[in-house]
Amino acid sequence: MIEDEELLLDVLNSAPRDGGEPMEYLHGQRGVDLARAHGGSGDDAELRCLRIARDGLQDLIRGNEVAVESLQELMSEATMRADVTPSGVEWKLSAPSDVQLAARVLQAWSRVNEHLPGRLRACANTECNLYLIDHTRPGTAKWCSMATCGNRMKARAHAARTRRSGSRN
Repeated sequence: MIEDEELLLDVLNSAPRDGGEPMEYLHGQRGVDLARAHGGSGDDAELRCLRIARDGLQDLIRGNEVAVESLQELMSEATMRADVTPSGVEWKLSAPSDVQLAARVLQAWSRVNEHLPGRLRACANTECNLYLIDHTRPGTAKWCSMATCGNRMKARAHAARTRRSGSRN
């Protein structure tokens, strides 16, 4: 698993749909809990930065490169600082406290793209707003969850095939 991969997916998947209606998990207590689970404070400024990171990354993953601008602005004060130790150089993220967690999300996204190119994707169910990192050997995973979206999509495809074959008789 790539460093902060779970954080990346938690943030990307913090705006699911329920019955077609978008939900927001980076507000209120749910947002505070998500941020604190990953070492953040969960204050309003931090949650705002996480929403900017999430929305920008979702746009990028779906092919909208205009989002680069908002992500660049978010990261404008983030830097990497070198700490020299007896065993080598360690690079540490330095960013304002409200940006720190969002910057880690963007670092994780970058590492996933570097180490697993093309494997971070949106669920193939167009009614779903979740994301996945495909760790399968062939790299063919399509759904955020085979138990929910995969089953649902396969059932729809089967029903459509059955209707088509029934109309031919």
